[in-house]
Amino acid sequence: MTLGRLNHVGVATPSIERSVETYRTLLGAHAIGEPFDLPAQGVRVCFVDAPNTQVELIEPYDETSPIAGFLRKNPAGGQHHLCFEVPDIGVAVADLKAKGATVLGEPRIGAHGTPIVFIHPRDMGGLLVELMETPRGDHA
Repeated sequence: MTLGRLNHVGVATPSIERSVETYRTLLGAHAIGEPFDLPAQGVRVCFVDAPNTQVELIEPYDETSPIAGFLRKNPAGGQHHLCFEVPDIGVAVADLKAKGATVLGEPRIGAHGTPIVFIHPRDMGGLLVELMETPRGDHA
């Protein structure tokens, strides 16, 4: 497995609209995508572009969403995960499992339309890490 670039920082929020306004007003963000739903993951997401990465704003669909659990512990929201690109998600998963890491679930399609997996925080110093296969045509 080869670690690629930081693709995005995932930020849980109780309201994408309020968070977008905060990024626009306080930080001067201009490149903000339209929010969209990811029903299979129980979330609504919106990407805020920065020159070197993105911020993924994540809002729960309902109380069954994994993000709803995060927000119960952190009502104002906050950093949820870091996402790094990898050239091949299958190779990354096999390598992680061979090294004893806990991969949460099977690869599934993420917000960028490419396969993703998460690594358990206990294996990453308390931080939830997402790995995503580098989108075709993107830089690695």
